[in-house]
Amino acid sequence: MSGDEGDGEGLEPAQKIVASIYALRTTFLVLGAALIIGTSGFYFISPRIFAFVQKHLHQQLAFFTVAEPFLAHVKLALVATIITLMPAFIFCLWRGLAGPFKLSRRSQAGFIITTCLLFYAGGLFCYFVTLPLGINFLLGYESEQLQSVISVGRFVGFVTLFVVAFGLIFELPIFMVFAGNVGLIRCEQFVRNRKFAILGIAIVSALLTPADIMTMLLMGGPLYILYELGILILRLLRVP
Repeated sequence: MSGDEGDGEGLEPAQKIVASIYALRTTFLVLGAALIIGTSGFYFISPRIFAFVQKHLHQQLAFFTVAEPFLAHVKLALVATIITLMPAFIFCLWRGLAGPFKLSRRSQAGFIITTCLLFYAGGLFCYFVTLPLGINFLLGYESEQLQSVISVGRFVGFVTLFVVAFGLIFELPIFMVFAGNVGLIRCEQFVRNRKFAILGIAIVSALLTPADIMTMLLMGGPLYILYELGILILRLLRVP
């Protein structure tokens, strides 16, 4: 093997990304261990987290199997750990992308900080805005003849899915900026393909939300605004 090949110079970008991520395998093993330990730790305080979420969303819950409350608390502890460790996952992601795309340390730091802030902003927006509105709308069909009985397992799954999903979709502008800066996708391509982006946003919103127009809009609306924000940032940065 030549020196150039050993440094990864002859590899395609996708191969370089895989090689960079493979080089971080020890870090991922440590994160995996931290995930297990963190979930175990959060499990013991999950009743407090659960009570806080339940009080915020004003819901009375029930369970229909013996193991359902236990599994709900495990899921809540797991998601709480993932959210807590997200900066470490994000750090590994950008470390993996830094080599193939020759990102400077300053650029890496900027991407890492911004990605973390956007993830938590998305989660908080979901928790304080989207979830209360969405749940109130969906339960608006309750009447004397039609009473709601909400499963604790499904409730925890619904809330955690939305919070994590919103955290991830709020990353859209930063990855648009990254793609534009490294030349993967030009700014004008984002503009020209806006109609396909809208279609993709509608599909993603339909897949991640219940089958009603209100919750689709609560996810699809912010996602489209973030797409336009990404284009605006690319233009302000004068990325071609």
